Amino acid sequence: MVKIPNFPPKAPVLKSVQLLRVVMMIIGALFVSVALEIFLVPNRIIDGGITGISIMGSHFSELPLGIFLTLFNLPFLFLGYKQIGKTFALSTLFSIIVMSVGTYFLHPVAPLTTDPLLGAVFGGVILGVGVGLVIRAGGSTDGTEIVAILLSKKSPFSVGEVVMFINLFILSSAGFVFGWDHAMYSLIAYYIAFKLIDVTNEGMDQSKSVWIISEQYRDIGDALTQRLGRGVTYLEGEGSYSGENKKVIFVVITRLEEAKLKTIVADWDKDAFIAIGNIHDVKGGRFKKKAIH
Repeated sequence: MVKIPNFPPKAPVLKSVQLLRVVMMIIGALFVSVALEIFLVPNRIIDGGITGISIMGSHFSELPLGIFLTLFNLPFLFLGYKQIGKTFALSTLFSIIVMSVGTYFLHPVAPLTTDPLLGAVFGGVILGVGVGLVIRAGGSTDGTEIVAILLSKKSPFSVGEVVMFINLFILSSAGFVFGWDHAMYSLIAYYIAFKLIDVTNEGMDQSKSVWIISEQYRDIGDALTQRLGRGVTYLEGEGSYSGENKKVIFVVITRLEEAKLKTIVADWDKDAFIAIGNIHDVKGGRFKKKAIH
């Protein structure tokens, strides 16, 4: 007789996770719609990527922005479906449809400001939060990212570098369409949105990995455990010039704990070597978000 193991029910959990992703994509896409129709487009400020091209297309044709957002992204969604994956392509399509519908209904609404600088700042903030939510939910609002992913596989450039090059070209084109002052406002909005995307996607308490080399490694390690509540790992290292064995402290902290960590290390060794890097995700072990002690 073969005994069939009892697996825990996962369907409700999966459904709740999927529902949360859908809600995040809807909220994020609607945020993008608000940023475009209430702040950016009325002040002749564009975003990068396909969205920026769509704004210029809508300006010349006087057709609704949502039409161009959908039509211009469809070829890239087809590429994404073939080359990247079904889930990502469908999530992106869903987000773009919600964004397009949102811009259609918000188009008659009067802008909150006619000051281009205020439009660039607040539009950039709302745009960045919206795009960050969509990305965090596993989708995208622009086909440029799909192009960048595909090009990065066949070139020495990273996805970020390809996106930056494409967007600089598109934002520069805004100078010929709306004037160079509005092109500069577009750069301001793009920069703000770029920063807010990172903050929204990774969170304010983004994790960081820290490597510390010091002769006072034991005291520093104990202090980090006691004052930050973080477990540390001692690694074996060897100096390339001296050939001496050295202890390397490895610890994972949050962004908010970085200043406190530097203070703790300086208390024991002002000349200690510290290297800090960003971590996009931390799982397993006993790492948890904690308050700063």
